[in-house]
Amino acid sequence: MSSLLGRNLRRVFGGLASALIVSGTVVPAQDEAIAFVGARILPVDGPVIENGTLVVRGGKIIAVGPASEVLLPAPSERRDCKGKTIIPGLVDTHSHIGSVSGGDRSGPIQPEVRALDAINPRDPGIQKAQAGGITTVNVMPGSGHLLSGQTIYLKLREPRTIDDLLIAGTDGQPMGGIKMANGTNPQKGPPFPGTRGRAAALMRAQLHRARHYQKKVAAAAGDPAKMPERSLGMEALVEVLEGKRMVHHHTHRQDDILTVLRLQREFGFRVVLHHVSEGWLVAEEIAAAKAPCSVIMIDSPGGKLEAARLSMATGRILDEAGVLVGFHSDDGITDSRLFLRSAALAVRAGMKRDKALAALTSAGAVMLDMADRVGTLTVGKDADLVVLSGDPFAVRTQVLETWVEGQKVFDLADPKDRLLAMGGYNASVDQSLSLCCYGQYGVAGQGVQAAGGAK
Repeated sequence: MSSLLGRNLRRVFGGLASALIVSGTVVPAQDEAIAFVGARILPVDGPVIENGTLVVRGGKIIAVGPASEVLLPAPSERRDCKGKTIIPGLVDTHSHIGSVSGGDRSGPIQPEVRALDAINPRDPGIQKAQAGGITTVNVMPGSGHLLSGQTIYLKLREPRTIDDLLIAGTDGQPMGGIKMANGTNPQKGPPFPGTRGRAAALMRAQLHRARHYQKKVAAAAGDPAKMPERSLGMEALVEVLEGKRMVHHHTHRQDDILTVLRLQREFGFRVVLHHVSEGWLVAEEIAAAKAPCSVIMIDSPGGKLEAARLSMATGRILDEAGVLVGFHSDDGITDSRLFLRSAALAVRAGMKRDKALAALTSAGAVMLDMADRVGTLTVGKDADLVVLSGDPFAVRTQVLETWVEGQKVFDLADPKDRLLAMGGYNASVDQSLSLCCYGQYGVAGQGVQAAGGAK
């Protein structure tokens, strides 16, 4: 708790008001600036900056460039980053941190369920994600359902309650998508589907009902007497049909991928394809559909036949086909602390380095409708950044610090943070994972301390 108290004190007392001039631009008086000086900066949206300077203030990036071209504000806190590398905060498009749980066994389609209502903000998994350099995350309920609920996008600030982590959209409401799945995960006894055909039929019928509800609401034209009986589930699906809520769709096999794209064409919803273990087999079809892919590089624990043809070259093949490619942890399938390695493995399989780094940052920002706020080290964007000991794809590189909106949320030099970054099970004994796909379905959506996770 002492490190958390120290961070909060820095947050409260760290500001000094003054008018600043940075790189010739007048900056309004806010908090004291922090200047990261002498680092190798990988901004993602531009060339590498050797011996660079990055300045943040008021939670935003206010200057970035070669040290010789950036005027340091006065006053400012100067941080010597010589020999270190700075990259944007990582965006994890698919995670299950926070002991999240979604739909129960009462039915296969539950759009009214919200991950927001089922996250423990003090779960150690959130701190471990910070230790991995993750600053923005899409927390999803599991995929043991055709539709297991609404996802929630979080900023990994220092949390006391879930509200401390929420990201507000332009309408002021918490941002999030909706989780769908096909393949073997949702195949169970009634009322769940027993075959792939039945799974698609159930989802198609539900989307038709949502379309009918949408038409009734439009016909009512705001007249309460003509409005259909309110349905929270239908309202969420109407947001999907209107493109307001992104569909994040679990799918592995090439035929399942094409089924998702078939439904997408029929109903016009926006979709991000997740996992796509066999996406390399249908790369041209995915590219033609303009469907982004959030790829899992390591599908463990193993045993899922749908992932038998997973390829480390999937990222490269999809990228070369013109698909927007991101990576995800699916924590705890891949530990959030090892997220950088997903991109490193893709580089080893031939993906270009700049595209692999973008897949951890800017591509994920696009998939979460946050490209104007995160994903690159650009003036005006949120001051989310990661200080590394070396090259982001080197196996011995460590995350030294993680910053969210100009606040340090992880510091490897802090013994408590270091324990979470390096320790094993007992370092986060209070963390629980939501099992949706292993063992008896009776444990689906229940927080249990066990190996495995929601895939």
